[in-house]
Amino acid sequence: MVTGTKAKLGDGTVRAMADERGPGRRLHGALAYKLGTDILSGKYQPGDILPAEVAFAGELKVSRSAYREAIQVLTAKGLIASRPKAGTRVLDRDRWNLLDPDVLGWAFAGEPDMEFVRSLFELRAVVEPAAARFAALRRTKADLTTMRDALVAMRRHTLTTEAGRAADRDFHHAILQATRNQAMMVLSASIGAAVNWTTQFKQRTRALPRNPIPDHQRVYDAIADGDGDAAAEAMNVLVDLALDDTRSAMMHDAEDPAAA
Repeated sequence: MVTGTKAKLGDGTVRAMADERGPGRRLHGALAYKLGTDILSGKYQPGDILPAEVAFAGELKVSRSAYREAIQVLTAKGLIASRPKAGTRVLDRDRWNLLDPDVLGWAFAGEPDMEFVRSLFELRAVVEPAAARFAALRRTKADLTTMRDALVAMRRHTLTTEAGRAADRDFHHAILQATRNQAMMVLSASIGAAVNWTTQFKQRTRALPRNPIPDHQRVYDAIADGDGDAAAEAMNVLVDLALDDTRSAMMHDAEDPAAA
């Protein structure tokens, strides 16, 4: 645990991170990223007290207002809580908004534990096959066009590129939208982030073990045919295979630490 200790960063690290984030990305975003990844990676454990505002801002040579804004971001995501005279404490993991797209990104910036990855895929296995079934029964021509365009873009760009992964997110988003189920539709950002980060994670040290685009095509074909059972089964297979690929990537990294 690191209670009472200071973050160990070079003076220009956070400013460099902010510069890399491009125009419009403010310094507090880079600070939130740094603190968020430190918490998700376990550097700061539940119950730990984060460095004091003055000391932390001074060490990193950033303004106290930027630090406060970063703390507000983490607070809103359930990672920390601040109390007068008690400092800023990391909350228990069950308080964290683990489905927040930023929090998912922070988790996969380091080494996510297999239990967390499995939990994500269990969520997908519950939600996405049911969503595919509803989509097959409720989709419109416009929905099918969006899915088909996403598939075309996935093939054109491949999942090794950001454009291809964005198309992958669009495909899953279109299915959730086609359910016409408001409770499912609000999960779109979280499901999309989970798809994106696990896909990136699987290929960070080696090529994707196989091409998953045909799995997506089978889901689309069943939805286009209006076959709810086939759509649910195809999506179930897609999610199961994606978990197998992710588990394989994690085992590969464990066996070859130098590659990670």
